[in-house]
Amino acid sequence: MLLNEGEHDLVKERRGIQSIEVGGQILLALAHHGRPMSLGDLARAAKMPAGKAHPYLVSYSKLQLVTQDAATGHYWLGPTAIQLGLVSLQMLNPVREATHFAESLAQKTGHSVALSVWGNHGPTIVLLVEPIYPLHVNLRTGTVMSLAGTATGRLFAAYLPAKLIEVSMREDYKRLGPDISHPLKSEVVEKRLKEVRKHGLSRSVNHPTPGVNSFAAPVFDYSKKIVLGITLMGSSGAFDPSWSGIQANAVKDCASEVSRRLGFRL
Repeated sequence: MLLNEGEHDLVKERRGIQSIEVGGQILLALAHHGRPMSLGDLARAAKMPAGKAHPYLVSYSKLQLVTQDAATGHYWLGPTAIQLGLVSLQMLNPVREATHFAESLAQKTGHSVALSVWGNHGPTIVLLVEPIYPLHVNLRTGTVMSLAGTATGRLFAAYLPAKLIEVSMREDYKRLGPDISHPLKSEVVEKRLKEVRKHGLSRSVNHPTPGVNSFAAPVFDYSKKIVLGITLMGSSGAFDPSWSGIQANAVKDCASEVSRRLGFRL
């Protein structure tokens, strides 16, 4: 089949340099394993013969992308690779990285999606993505969520250092607003925080807004600290509240992908 000029240009544009892609598997293997590796182990991890991997390592050593320990002969990421990583981390913006995924999640599920960060007054909504038929909830960009009374709030309460949220939790019951019109008792809150850590998700069922269910999933960065919350919300009639349901898995997968892009590793 003949390609027209536009299609031909597109194919040319997508064509890369195969040797770079092959050699890149070595760097990816080092990063994935997170430790210095022998030539044999590294070659196996990169799925290539040792004789093929070695010339790449010689070139990467010259560029200081990898370094070799003189005593053990093991290879590890070099100063150039570390510098590239640091520059990348400095440029990362969790909200910017998550926005596309939040929009895709809303489109895929048909439910509302909110991104939240820890602000001066607590968990704060920074982006709200609504489907064709938005929920009738009093939620907008800038809304500060209750730590105890919302799935979003309990997500941050579960993963932030206790000392950081102690004051905010005490103030939580004093703050007025529709999202805490029916505050939860402290023992109920503590039980739900344990649930969050167990399932890796926070959940609200018909509370604080009757007829609305939600799941909130944490986004972690390279330092394993929570930097963002992704909350999926929907009408209780069309939103499965089970921990292993479609909605729970969808928001959890979304948060995991954003965490990966921010350098998080278990």
